[in-house]
Amino acid sequence: MEKGRPIEDRDERSEKPAVVERLQVAGCTLELFTEAPSLFSTMLQDINAARSRIWLETYIFADDASGDSIAEALMRRAVEGLDVRVLYDAIGSQKTSPAFFHDLAAAGVKVHAYHNFREALRNILVLIILNRRNHRKLMVVDDRCAYFGGMNIIDYGRDFRYLHVDDTEESHLGRRDLHVRLCGPQQVQVAESFERSWRHALRLPIVRRPKAYRRVTLSDQDDSIHFFDSGPGFKFSRATRVYRTLLNTGRGNVIIAMAYFIPYGKVLKAILAARRRGVRVDVVVPALSDSKIAQHAAWYLYNRLLKRGVRIYERKDRMLHSKVAVIDRQWTVVGSANMDPRSLRINLEFLAVIRSHRFAEAVRRICRYEIRRSRRVRPEEVNHRTLIEKFLNRICFALRWWL
Repeated sequence: MEKGRPIEDRDERSEKPAVVERLQVAGCTLELFTEAPSLFSTMLQDINAARSRIWLETYIFADDASGDSIAEALMRRAVEGLDVRVLYDAIGSQKTSPAFFHDLAAAGVKVHAYHNFREALRNILVLIILNRRNHRKLMVVDDRCAYFGGMNIIDYGRDFRYLHVDDTEESHLGRRDLHVRLCGPQQVQVAESFERSWRHALRLPIVRRPKAYRRVTLSDQDDSIHFFDSGPGFKFSRATRVYRTLLNTGRGNVIIAMAYFIPYGKVLKAILAARRRGVRVDVVVPALSDSKIAQHAAWYLYNRLLKRGVRIYERKDRMLHSKVAVIDRQWTVVGSANMDPRSLRINLEFLAVIRSHRFAEAVRRICRYEIRRSRRVRPEEVNHRTLIEKFLNRICFALRWWL
């Protein structure tokens, strides 16, 4: 039986999302964050309390107020002699000033840019190198705690793309996302994942993962946490296998909350197969995405999904940036991987598969909150789209591997 503090907002009709604190799963303490300010505040506390190492891996490390506060803390701890490493994605962080990373390195932080332009130009497969990104978001502090999920190191303040919508209590806020802080014995596995990613980025040897890992073999224990490094090649698993394996277990209900939802191949087949088994499938996506091309590609699939009874909701007022799936109030997938071709097959990603009724219920309440802030997409509105809109959706879907 799991122990933990009471969870606020057990009534799904409430207008405020659940606040989850210190859920116990498989001997580990998990804390969920849906807002960046509280996440960054807690990260800074852990950085300042670190005694030996701070390892940070992120797709975007911005030189804004949030990024500067994290960077200043990292530089201070590096000067004090800690093992501080930063692995960031060269494309994801391309808007960040080079001086920002030079200052980190000058302070003693070990900094590496994943697949930068110079590295790509030295490789015969230039376009493949540039297209393959490190989309992971991890932080490891000592042997004590680790963070994983969907949030980058960037200000998640007011998103001006939403200023045209009706004013609500949320319209002045930024993105919605999901990030997890873990303390406990399985922290060592997150640290191992970072170390493997670091060695991969520096082109150092990596031991191939066992076959059971690559095939996403899961424990049959009631409480368990599994971590998966997703990427191309035999040294990784694949996000496709993770999502497909969990979707195939669904017998009652599935909730998917995704920033970029363009399922294809075996994942799309698993969603449709779940519907044929009578599983209720709810999908929550942003009403207004920060990638219009990705949104048009998603719209291309709406008609097929709606015809088979998938319920699609578009989140209003806030940009939904989550990468979450909850299956049968038992299994939860949370990490950096979207259900789109890039995350499913191309990028380096990190996923946690958590089996816990209480954890699943907590994440499910967060997803239900997003649904209450959404509008449901109806088949008639998709059918009434103009030929130009349908053509544009089809073209964007054809470009899904490069979005």
